[in-house]
Amino acid sequence: MEKVIINSYEEFEKLVGQQIGVSDYVELSQERINMFADATLDHQWIHVDTERAKTESHFKTTIAHGYLTLSMLPHLWNQIIEVNNLKMMVNYGMEQMKFGQAVLSGQSVRLVAKLHSLANLRGVAKAEIKFAIEIKDQPKKALEGIAVFLYYFN
Repeated sequence: MEKVIINSYEEFEKLVGQQIGVSDYVELSQERINMFADATLDHQWIHVDTERAKTESHFKTTIAHGYLTLSMLPHLWNQIIEVNNLKMMVNYGMEQMKFGQAVLSGQSVRLVAKLHSLANLRGVAKAEIKFAIEIKDQPKKALEGIAVFLYYFN
């Protein structure tokens, strides 16, 4: 799927209710999981101890942090859409976020995004993006919810 290019609020508005796109898959390797553990100081064994996970975890391997999976959202979102003529874009919040299935070390995830709603807040576009982070070859989603971004157009 080709990246969607947005140059104005009016162009954004035309996408409300539509699927915007699907990103490429990105692997959540053990190296990425370990770096996330180091960055967040969350070294729980289910994430970083591969030997212990083989014997003690019902997954039989380590799993990605849920917040690592969530943190992939901006990278994957940027594969789907390019919003031009901006002063800035900021994260505003998450709604109805729910983890559905653990991502095992080495699995790949992608983003499927739909523009749920768009509101003009005194010249600032409040975009609610209904998203799902899917795991390659798995029926259950890793994560679903609504990401809320504020776009400040020039």
